[in-house]
Formats: sequence, structure tokens, C-alpha cells
Amino acid sequence: MPTPAPPLAVSYAGETVWLLPERGLWWPAQRVLWIADLHLGKAATYRALGQPVPGGTTRENLARISALVLHYQPVQLVFLGDFLHAAHARTDSILGALAQWRAEHPDVECILVRGNHDSRAGDPPVSLGMRVVDEPWLIGPFAACHHPQQHASHGVIAGHLHPAVSLRGRGHDRLRLPCFCLEPGLAILPAFGEFTGGWRVLPEPGRQLYPVGGQAVWRLPES
Repeated sequence: MPTPAPPLAVSYAGETVWLLPERGLWWPAQRVLWIADLHLGKAATYRALGQPVPGGTTRENLARISALVLHYQPVQLVFLGDFLHAAHARTDSILGALAQWRAEHPDVECILVRGNHDSRAGDPPVSLGMRVVDEPWLIGPFAACHHPQQHASHGVIAGHLHPAVSLRGRGHDRLRLPCFCLEPGLAILPAFGEFTGGWRVLPEPGRQLYPVGGQAVWRLPES
């Protein structure tokens, strides 16, 4: 299993957090791993509608999470909503892969903050032993949410938007990359799941963008 790439440490809500090239966030002080928008079973949902999209994304996504869990050894793993994509994702194959994955990491406390897709897909099977909560879920100085928002007393960590940034090259070419988006009181994570797409985030005063690509995270100049 490949070793995770070096992270980028930033300060947020008075704490040091690491932006991971694997599109997760690590809070080293409390050993908490945050993942947004996994969307397990999205490809299966499209195939159920007759779209010829490739398979295997569920096992690939779970393998990427396993690599992070084995490397960072988190006490808690927080999923910031949209764990399953839709009701069509509850296939024997996907649920079986999830059960196997959970059996490999029984000591990690898993928390799911419900998102909009979770309301349609339903909560994960009870057998997975995941704690399911509504937003905002407070932990330390952070408010774990699915939808980006402001909180009166805590720094929000959220997903939902699948943020991406468009970079321009000298040859008038463009490259769109997933990114972390940090602004006062709000940190938005890129979608962790494969086959999820992205929404272009535009630069604004006070907003800092951190593109992810080539196994690295870097700070985009504000200009």
C-alpha cells in the first residue's frame, strides 16, 4: 500500500491542521481524520440508470482511506456528509466492501455528519458501528458540518461544494484541480471520492485556496 504524500500544515481556528494531498484533513493534536463527500456507489447509481460508467471506484476509495488510517492511526474518522450517494448504492457488492473495510479498522471511531445525499440514501448499516449525527457536530474548536456555513463560536469544517480551482498556463491552457478553501470561520474540503466532479471556486478577499495535484498541496497566491 503506497505511503501518503507529505501534507501542508496550516493554522485554522487556533489549531494546526494538515491539508493532505489525498484530499483529507488531519488534526494531529487530537488524531482526528476528516473526509468530505465520499459518495460511495455513485458509479453504481449511474450504471443503474443505464450509463456505461466504469466500476471499481468503491474499493479504490476505501483503499485510499485505509492507506490514510494505517499511516496516521486516527482515533476518530469524521465523514463530513454524503457517505453513500443514493439508495441505488446499497448493493450487496458495495455493502460487502464496506463491511470488509470496517472489519479491517475496528478500533477507529467513525462519525458521519449527515449531508443532503445521506437523507436520500439512508444511514449506513448499523453493523458498521458508525455514529451518525446532524450538523453542526462540535469537537474542540471545530464545528463539523456538511454544508458550508458560519458558526457563532466554532470554526466550521465542511464539504458539499467539491471545490476546485482553475489554473492557467502560459500556452493559454487551463487545468482544473480540486482544492481546499479556507476563509475566516470556514474551511471547505475537496471531495474525497473519485467520480465526484468539482465546482469552481473563485478567488475573493480573505479566501485562501490550496490546490491539490501531483501528490502535493500548495498555497495559491492571492493575486
